[in-house]
Amino acid sequence: MYDAAIIGSGPAGLSAALCLKLHEKNFIWFGSMAFSDKVEKSEKIANYPGVGMISGEELNKKMRAHAEEMEIETVDKMVTTVGAMGDYFSLLAENEMYEAKTVLLSTGVVQAKGFVNEENFVGRGVSYCATCDGFLYKGKTIAVFCGSKRYEHEVAYLAELAEKVYLSVGYKDCDIDLPNVERIGVIKEVAGGLKIKSISLFDGTEIPVDGLFCLRNALAPTTLVPGIEIDGAHIVVNRKQETNLPGLYAAGDCTGRPYQIAKAVGEGNVAAHEIIEFLSRKN
Repeated sequence: MYDAAIIGSGPAGLSAALCLKLHEKNFIWFGSMAFSDKVEKSEKIANYPGVGMISGEELNKKMRAHAEEMEIETVDKMVTTVGAMGDYFSLLAENEMYEAKTVLLSTGVVQAKGFVNEENFVGRGVSYCATCDGFLYKGKTIAVFCGSKRYEHEVAYLAELAEKVYLSVGYKDCDIDLPNVERIGVIKEVAGGLKIKSISLFDGTEIPVDGLFCLRNALAPTTLVPGIEIDGAHIVVNRKQETNLPGLYAAGDCTGRPYQIAKAVGEGNVAAHEIIEFLSRKN
Protein backbone atom coordinates (compact mmCIF):
# COMPACT_ATOMS: atom_id res chain seq x y z
CA MET A 1 0.00 0.00 0.00
CA TYR A 2 1.43 3.35 -1.10
CA ASP A 3 1.08 6.53 0.93
CA ALA A 4 0.10 8.34 -2.26
CA ALA A 5 -0.46 7.83 -5.96
CA ILE A 6 0.10 10.70 -8.40
CA ILE A 7 -1.61 10.51 -11.79
CA GLY A 8 -0.12 12.79 -14.44
CA SER A 9 3.48 13.85 -15.10
CA GLY A 10 3.06 17.52 -15.86
CA PRO A 11 4.38 20.38 -13.69
CA ALA A 12 1.79 19.81 -10.93
CA GLY A 13 2.64 16.12 -10.69
CA LEU A 14 6.38 16.82 -10.60
CA SER A 15 5.97 19.49 -7.93
CA ALA A 16 3.99 17.09 -5.73
CA ALA A 17 6.43 14.23 -6.37
CA LEU A 18 9.40 16.37 -5.30
CA CYS A 19 7.67 17.39 -2.08
CA LEU A 20 6.63 13.84 -1.20
CA LYS A 21 10.15 12.59 -1.96
CA LEU A 22 11.71 15.19 0.36
CA HIS A 23 9.30 14.11 3.10
CA GLU A 24 10.22 10.45 2.53
CA LYS A 25 6.73 9.30 1.61
CA ASN A 26 6.15 6.05 -0.23
CA PHE A 27 4.41 7.02 -3.46
CA ILE A 28 3.88 5.87 -7.04
CA TRP A 29 3.81 8.32 -9.93
CA PHE A 30 1.90 7.38 -13.08
CA GLY A 31 2.91 9.22 -16.23
CA SER A 32 5.47 9.48 -18.99
CA MET A 33 9.09 10.50 -18.52
CA ALA A 34 8.50 12.62 -21.63
CA PHE A 35 6.59 14.75 -19.12
CA SER A 36 4.17 17.38 -20.47
CA ASP A 37 3.35 17.57 -24.19
CA LYS A 38 1.75 20.94 -23.55
CA VAL A 39 4.92 22.35 -21.99
CA GLU A 40 7.12 20.73 -24.66
CA LYS A 41 5.18 22.40 -27.47
CA SER A 42 5.25 25.89 -25.92
CA GLU A 43 7.39 28.15 -28.11
CA LYS A 44 8.37 30.58 -25.37
CA ILE A 45 7.59 30.78 -21.65
CA ALA A 46 8.19 34.19 -20.10
CA ASN A 47 6.37 34.08 -16.75
CA TYR A 48 7.93 31.15 -14.88
CA PRO A 49 9.90 32.80 -12.05
CA GLY A 50 13.64 32.41 -11.92
CA VAL A 51 14.39 30.94 -15.34
CA GLY A 52 13.83 33.95 -17.61
CA MET A 53 12.66 33.53 -21.19
CA ILE A 54 12.76 29.82 -21.98
CA SER A 55 11.33 27.44 -24.53
CA GLY A 56 8.93 24.71 -23.45
CA GLU A 57 11.38 22.10 -24.70
CA GLU A 58 14.15 23.53 -22.50
CA LEU A 59 11.90 23.75 -19.43
CA ASN A 60 10.66 20.21 -19.91
CA LYS A 61 14.28 19.05 -20.14
CA LYS A 62 15.10 20.82 -16.87
CA MET A 63 12.09 19.19 -15.19
CA ARG A 64 13.16 15.73 -16.34
CA ALA A 65 16.68 16.37 -15.10
CA HIS A 66 15.35 17.49 -11.71
CA ALA A 67 13.31 14.30 -11.35
CA GLU A 68 16.33 12.18 -12.30
CA GLU A 69 18.53 14.08 -9.84
CA MET A 70 16.03 13.28 -7.08
CA GLU A 71 15.83 9.65 -8.25
CA ILE A 72 12.10 9.92 -8.95
CA GLU A 73 10.73 7.68 -11.68
CA THR A 74 7.36 7.47 -13.37
CA VAL A 75 5.37 4.36 -14.14
CA ASP A 76 4.37 4.66 -17.78
CA LYS A 77 0.91 3.12 -17.47
CA MET A 78 -2.54 4.51 -18.16
CA VAL A 79 -4.73 4.56 -15.04
CA THR A 80 -8.28 3.81 -16.14
CA THR A 81 -10.12 3.52 -12.82
CA VAL A 82 -9.72 5.03 -9.36
CA GLY A 83 -12.07 3.60 -6.76
CA ALA A 84 -12.70 5.01 -3.28
CA MET A 85 -12.61 2.01 -0.95
CA GLY A 86 -13.27 3.78 2.36
CA ASP A 87 -9.88 4.43 3.93
CA TYR A 88 -7.85 3.84 0.77
CA PHE A 89 -8.08 3.91 -3.04
CA SER A 90 -7.72 1.16 -5.61
CA LEU A 91 -6.23 2.02 -9.00
CA LEU A 92 -6.45 -0.05 -12.16
CA ALA A 93 -3.60 0.52 -14.61
CA GLU A 94 -3.20 -1.79 -17.61
CA ASN A 95 -4.61 -4.87 -15.93
CA GLU A 96 -2.71 -4.32 -12.67
CA MET A 97 -4.22 -3.18 -9.38
CA TYR A 98 -2.52 -0.73 -7.02
CA GLU A 99 -3.56 0.59 -3.61
CA ALA A 100 -2.83 3.98 -2.07
CA LYS A 101 -3.99 5.86 1.00
CA THR A 102 -4.29 9.08 -1.01
CA VAL A 103 -4.46 10.06 -4.68
CA LEU A 104 -3.49 13.25 -6.51
CA LEU A 105 -5.01 13.91 -9.93
CA SER A 106 -2.74 16.11 -12.06
CA THR A 107 -4.10 14.96 -15.40
CA GLY A 108 -4.47 18.30 -17.14
CA VAL A 109 -7.62 19.26 -18.99
CA VAL A 110 -9.19 16.52 -21.06
CA GLN A 111 -9.49 18.39 -24.34
CA ALA A 112 -11.61 15.89 -26.23
CA LYS A 113 -15.10 15.12 -25.03
CA GLY A 114 -16.27 11.56 -24.96
CA PHE A 115 -18.63 10.26 -27.60
CA VAL A 116 -22.37 10.64 -27.10
CA ASN A 117 -23.60 7.94 -24.66
CA GLU A 118 -20.03 6.68 -24.11
CA GLU A 119 -20.19 6.82 -20.31
CA ASN A 120 -23.51 4.96 -20.31
CA PHE A 121 -21.84 1.87 -21.80
CA VAL A 122 -18.68 1.69 -19.68
CA GLY A 123 -18.46 -1.93 -18.57
CA ARG A 124 -21.16 -2.82 -21.08
CA GLY A 125 -19.05 -2.78 -24.22
CA VAL A 126 -16.99 0.39 -23.79
CA SER A 127 -13.46 -0.16 -22.47
CA TYR A 128 -10.37 2.00 -21.95
CA CYS A 129 -7.82 -0.81 -21.58
CA ALA A 130 -6.88 -3.20 -24.41
CA THR A 131 -4.88 -5.60 -22.24
CA CYS A 132 -7.59 -5.69 -19.56
CA ASP A 133 -10.60 -6.47 -21.75
CA GLY A 134 -9.29 -7.46 -25.18
CA PHE A 135 -9.70 -11.20 -24.53
CA LEU A 136 -13.45 -10.69 -24.14
CA TYR A 137 -13.72 -9.87 -27.85
CA LYS A 138 -11.83 -12.75 -29.40
CA GLY A 139 -13.34 -13.48 -32.81
CA LYS A 140 -15.74 -10.53 -32.53
CA THR A 141 -16.22 -7.18 -34.26
CA ILE A 142 -15.00 -4.11 -32.44
CA ALA A 143 -14.39 -0.42 -32.98
CA VAL A 144 -11.29 1.33 -31.67
CA PHE A 145 -10.62 5.01 -31.20
CA CYS A 146 -6.86 5.61 -31.04
CA GLY A 147 -6.03 9.10 -29.83
CA SER A 148 -2.25 8.89 -29.94
CA LYS A 149 0.51 7.12 -31.82
CA ARG A 150 1.75 5.66 -28.52
CA TYR A 151 -1.28 3.33 -28.46
CA GLU A 152 -0.80 1.79 -31.90
CA HIS A 153 0.69 -1.36 -30.36
CA GLU A 154 -2.56 -1.80 -28.42
CA VAL A 155 -4.55 -1.54 -31.64
CA ALA A 156 -2.33 -4.25 -33.14
CA TYR A 157 -2.91 -6.40 -30.06
CA LEU A 158 -6.68 -6.03 -30.39
CA ALA A 159 -6.47 -6.84 -34.11
CA GLU A 160 -4.83 -10.16 -33.21
CA LEU A 161 -7.86 -11.06 -31.08
CA ALA A 162 -10.83 -9.62 -32.95
CA GLU A 163 -12.15 -10.82 -36.28
CA LYS A 164 -12.77 -7.24 -37.47
CA VAL A 165 -11.57 -3.86 -36.21
CA TYR A 166 -13.03 -0.51 -37.28
CA LEU A 167 -10.37 2.08 -36.46
CA SER A 168 -10.89 5.80 -35.92
CA VAL A 169 -7.77 7.87 -35.21
CA GLY A 170 -7.31 11.30 -33.67
CA TYR A 171 -3.85 12.16 -35.06
CA LYS A 172 -1.88 12.25 -38.31
CA ASP A 173 0.45 9.63 -39.81
CA CYS A 174 -1.15 6.47 -38.49
CA ASP A 175 1.09 3.50 -39.33
CA ILE A 176 -1.43 0.71 -38.76
CA ASP A 177 -1.94 -1.41 -41.87
CA LEU A 178 -3.45 -4.78 -40.99
CA PRO A 179 -5.78 -6.96 -43.09
CA ASN A 180 -8.65 -7.00 -40.57
CA VAL A 181 -8.41 -3.30 -39.65
CA GLU A 182 -10.58 -0.85 -41.56
CA ARG A 183 -10.14 2.90 -41.15
CA ILE A 184 -13.33 4.86 -40.51
CA GLY A 185 -14.23 8.49 -39.94
CA VAL A 186 -14.95 10.35 -36.71
CA ILE A 187 -17.11 8.54 -34.19
CA LYS A 188 -20.09 10.53 -32.94
CA GLU A 189 -22.29 8.24 -30.84
CA VAL A 190 -22.53 4.89 -29.09
CA ALA A 191 -25.84 3.02 -29.13
CA GLY A 192 -27.34 -0.18 -27.76
CA GLY A 193 -29.49 -1.65 -25.03
CA LEU A 194 -28.06 -3.58 -22.11
CA LYS A 195 -24.83 -3.71 -24.09
CA ILE A 196 -23.34 -1.72 -26.95
CA LYS A 197 -24.72 -2.67 -30.35
CA SER A 198 -23.37 -0.03 -32.72
CA ILE A 199 -21.48 3.19 -33.25
CA SER A 200 -22.46 6.01 -35.58
CA LEU A 201 -20.16 8.43 -37.39
CA PHE A 202 -20.61 12.12 -38.07
CA ASP A 203 -21.35 11.33 -41.72
CA GLY A 204 -24.39 9.31 -40.62
CA THR A 205 -22.87 5.84 -41.09
CA GLU A 206 -23.94 3.29 -38.49
CA ILE A 207 -21.65 0.32 -37.82
CA PRO A 208 -22.72 -2.74 -35.76
CA VAL A 209 -20.04 -3.67 -33.19
CA ASP A 210 -19.67 -5.86 -30.13
CA GLY A 211 -17.41 -3.41 -28.31
CA LEU A 212 -15.62 -0.06 -28.43
CA PHE A 213 -12.11 0.60 -27.11
CA CYS A 214 -11.25 4.25 -26.43
CA LEU A 215 -7.46 4.65 -26.22
CA ARG A 216 -6.84 8.21 -25.05
CA ASN A 217 -4.07 10.03 -23.20
CA ALA A 218 -6.49 10.97 -20.43
CA LEU A 219 -10.00 10.19 -19.28
CA ALA A 220 -12.73 12.56 -18.19
CA PRO A 221 -12.61 12.93 -14.37
CA THR A 222 -16.05 11.39 -13.90
CA THR A 223 -14.99 8.36 -15.96
CA LEU A 224 -11.71 7.99 -14.07
CA VAL A 225 -13.15 8.54 -10.57
CA PRO A 226 -16.85 7.74 -10.10
CA GLY A 227 -18.46 10.21 -7.71
CA ILE A 228 -16.00 13.06 -8.16
CA GLU A 229 -17.53 16.54 -8.30
CA ILE A 230 -16.83 18.55 -11.44
CA ASP A 231 -17.76 21.95 -12.83
CA GLY A 232 -17.81 21.72 -16.60
CA ALA A 233 -14.49 20.15 -17.61
CA HIS A 234 -12.78 20.94 -14.31
CA ILE A 235 -12.48 19.15 -10.96
CA VAL A 236 -13.93 21.10 -8.04
CA VAL A 237 -11.36 21.69 -5.27
CA ASN A 238 -10.95 23.98 -2.28
CA ARG A 239 -7.83 25.98 -1.38
CA LYS A 240 -6.27 22.83 0.06
CA GLN A 241 -6.70 21.11 -3.35
CA GLU A 242 -9.17 18.71 -1.73
CA THR A 243 -11.96 17.22 -3.84
CA ASN A 244 -15.31 16.08 -2.47
CA LEU A 245 -13.82 12.62 -1.79
CA PRO A 246 -11.64 12.44 1.36
CA GLY A 247 -8.04 11.61 0.52
CA LEU A 248 -8.45 12.58 -3.15
CA TYR A 249 -6.72 15.76 -4.34
CA ALA A 250 -6.36 17.55 -7.68
CA ALA A 251 -3.87 20.11 -8.98
CA GLY A 252 -2.94 21.88 -12.18
CA ASP A 253 -4.98 22.58 -15.30
CA CYS A 254 -7.58 19.96 -14.33
CA THR A 255 -8.79 22.29 -11.54
CA GLY A 256 -9.48 25.22 -13.87
CA ARG A 257 -8.00 28.43 -15.22
CA PRO A 258 -5.55 30.04 -15.47
CA TYR A 259 -3.73 27.29 -17.39
CA GLN A 260 -0.30 28.38 -16.22
CA ILE A 261 2.78 26.36 -15.28
CA ALA A 262 3.43 28.49 -12.19
CA LYS A 263 -0.12 27.91 -10.96
CA ALA A 264 0.18 24.15 -11.56
CA VAL A 265 3.48 23.93 -9.67
CA GLY A 266 2.02 25.84 -6.73
CA GLU A 267 -1.09 23.69 -6.56
CA GLY A 268 0.98 20.51 -6.76
CA ASN A 269 3.05 21.69 -3.80
CA VAL A 270 -0.05 22.61 -1.77
CA ALA A 271 -1.64 19.25 -2.54
CA ALA A 272 1.48 17.36 -1.47
CA HIS A 273 1.63 19.18 1.86
CA GLU A 274 -2.06 18.49 2.45
CA ILE A 275 -1.47 14.81 1.64
CA ILE A 276 1.32 14.74 4.22
CA GLU A 277 -1.00 16.32 6.78
CA PHE A 278 -3.80 13.89 5.91
CA LEU A 279 -1.47 10.91 6.36
CA SER A 280 -0.28 12.31 9.68
CA ARG A 281 -3.86 12.54 10.96
CA LYS A 282 -4.60 8.98 9.82
CA ASN A 283 -1.52 7.60 11.54
